This record gives sequence, C-alpha cells and structure tokens, in this order.
Amino acid sequence: MSIVVKKLLIISILTLFQTSPSPKVILFYGDSLTAGYGLSTEEAFPALIEKRLIQKGKAIKVVNAGLSGETSAGGLNRLDWILKQPVDIFVLELGANDGLRGLPLDQTQKNLQGIIDKVAAKYPNAKIVIAGMLVPPNMGPDYTASFRKIFPEIAKKNKATLIPFLLQGVAGDEKLNIADGIHPNVEGHKIVAENVLKVIEPLL
Repeated sequence: MSIVVKKLLIISILTLFQTSPSPKVILFYGDSLTAGYGLSTEEAFPALIEKRLIQKGKAIKVVNAGLSGETSAGGLNRLDWILKQPVDIFVLELGANDGLRGLPLDQTQKNLQGIIDKVAAKYPNAKIVIAGMLVPPNMGPDYTASFRKIFPEIAKKNKATLIPFLLQGVAGDEKLNIADGIHPNVEGHKIVAENVLKVIEPLL
C-alpha cells in the first residue's frame, strides 16, 4: 500500500469518527404566549426562532417549555423537572398571568428571582434572557407602573439580557391576535419571533 493511499485511508477514518459540535440548547420557559395558545407548537415563536437560526447555520436546539395559565409561582414549582436537560440560553417569559390576576408584585419578583437562582445554580454558564411584559391600564396606574419595572430591575440585578417588551408591535392590534385580543395569531408570533431574535442571536 502506497504512502498516499495510507494517508487517504487515515483521513477517511478520521472523518468518519468526527462528530459535529453539540447544539446549544435555548429553553423558552413561559406561559401561553410561549406555548402558542390557539396555535400549533410549530407556529409559536420558539419554533420559528429555531427554524430561522438553523437556516442561518447555527447549531441550536429549541425547547418550548411554555404552559398556558402558568404563573411565576407555578413556574418556580415545576422548574426542577425542566432543568434535567442541559441549558445554554434560558429565556424567562413569566409574570403576565400574575399581573392579569392582580397578584402581589413583590411575590412575583421573588418567584422570578427564585427561577433565575435555580438556573444559575444548575447551569452557571447559562445565559439568562428576561422577557419584559406589561399589564392593561385597568389594573390601576400604580400597579401597572410597578409591574413594568419588575423585568428591567431583575435583568439589571442578575446581569441578564432584557427583551424590553415581548409583544412589541403586536399587543393591541386585532389583526395580529386571535379572537381573545390577548394571544398573538400566526402573524403575531412571526413579529414576536423577530423581537426575540434581535436579542438572543448576539448571545450565540
């Protein structure tokens, strides 16, 4: 066997055993907005983000851990089971249901911080992204203003990345929401995906 043939054989064997790098896991942890209420999972913004990033050649895997009706307390309680899988980027989208129910905001903030603490303890290298939310003005000006402040305050405290308002360009537009006027429709989720992509793509 000639030296050239031997070299080609060695290269072929090495190529055969080469493995591609493990994909980065982006975990979306939220409520009905993340779950894609009224739509299929494939139409919700996390799946749209996965598709877009893969098209761009990114080695990523998206996990949609959204649960309709979830509060910050519920999210804290079910987190341990969710964290059994690796996480590279953790997108926290909770709190909206707390606000709609008028729950005490100090408890909401405590729960969100508890979620972040658990993620950081299990995966210290994971990057945290906080999705900012708003509540309707009928909750009262003081409650509405205090609710809005929760998300930037938590992001600053934890040196996390902030999505200023997840539903920017979607909220209040009947053409971009399903009949309840709260949850984005297919077109609305496309806009939400763009809002999120602008923030998380640089983290990759």
